[in-house]
Amino acid sequence: MIPVTKPFLPPKEEYENYLTGIWQRQWLTNMGPLANDLELKLKNYLQIKHLLFVTNGTIALQMAIKALELRGEIITTPFSFVATTSSIVWEGCQPVFVDINAETLNIDATKIESAITDKTVAILATHVYGNPCDVEAIDKIAKAHNLKVIYDGAHAFGIKINGKSVFEYGDISTCSLHATKLYHSIEGGLIITKDADLLKKLAYMRNFGFNGPEAFAELGINGKNSEFHAGMGLINLKYIDTIIEKRRTLTEHYQKKLINFKATAPVWHKEATNNYGYFPLILENEELLIKCNQLLQTNEIFARRYFYPSLATTLPYVEFKPMLITDDIASKVLCLPLYYDLSIEEIDLVCRLLLRAQNN
Repeated sequence: MIPVTKPFLPPKEEYENYLTGIWQRQWLTNMGPLANDLELKLKNYLQIKHLLFVTNGTIALQMAIKALELRGEIITTPFSFVATTSSIVWEGCQPVFVDINAETLNIDATKIESAITDKTVAILATHVYGNPCDVEAIDKIAKAHNLKVIYDGAHAFGIKINGKSVFEYGDISTCSLHATKLYHSIEGGLIITKDADLLKKLAYMRNFGFNGPEAFAELGINGKNSEFHAGMGLINLKYIDTIIEKRRTLTEHYQKKLINFKATAPVWHKEATNNYGYFPLILENEELLIKCNQLLQTNEIFARRYFYPSLATTLPYVEFKPMLITDDIASKVLCLPLYYDLSIEEIDLVCRLLLRAQNN
């Protein structure tokens, strides 16, 4: 079987070394020494000043909305994982969908202003597959209309724009460290902001709002993460450059083998690096996608229709709203298997089957 993804796991002995320390200290959670060390090492690796390690990427989004005290409409993308939209609704705000760009698959910045009303308070945009949004255009729009900006960077670990971390953009950026991501801490997430006061507020929020043993500074939640997760994050950080390089090699092999396949890849931000977190293809049409996917599954190869269907036409708690480009792209986008342990021979098999499905 070839799944769409597999988590990277380091040598077991390395993780066991961290477990020994955890057992000796008996400090399991509540921002122990490993969690603090991970935050410091991540700030250094990502070259950012402020960062919080939290429970997961969804909590990160919810905390971002809460910390910015948003109430009203938040403009967002219908082409993302469900947590992007559900976090908005969970925090009592209303998602307003704007269609995506057919080439980048990110929210179309040229369509944002027409969606702004007197109730609009923020823009929450996703760096789809790690491909950075048009951050400069979004920043200009936000400043012109006094809006906050949150970036869902769940897929964007390690990516830079003109040498600057993609997480430096917006009022708050978030990231997922879930086991399916190229860099993970089993479960985990990050909150990044340039604003030191906002970071302090988020730090209080992460720990129920505590400001000392018997005092509270903020309305809080349990957004902390454990020493077990931090240990995995610390080890995997040592391997991240190797992981990205291997995924680059695998991606380039896919590209070479599929040069005659009737599909295109999203257009990547021209000033951005790539972390090769996913290998998405936009097929010629949905009929070809279904044909290809069925043949892959028959051979126990599991690609993923990611993201399908559109959030604007699926979720029972938001208004049904067809989106011309999103609906079209969602119907024919397929993410092929991509993970550290994937072999060249397995990629060759995937590609042979795709080409066979296309040509039969």
